[in-house]
Amino acid sequence: MDARYTGEQIAAARRAKGLTQKQLADALGVTDKAVSKWERGVSHSNRNYK
Repeated sequence: MDARYTGEQIAAARRAKGLTQKQLADALGVTDKAVSKWERGVSHSNRNYK
C-alpha cells in the first residue's frame, strides 16, 4: 500500500473525528511527531494496534 495514500487516510479520519495529532498520538501511545510522519508518508508504525 502506498505510504502517502495511507497517510492521507489517517489524516482524513483524524480530522473527521475532530482530533489533533497530539490527541490521536496520546490515544495510541505514540508521539505527535510519529503521527505527523505517518500522515506525511515518511514513516509507518511497526506496532500492532487493536
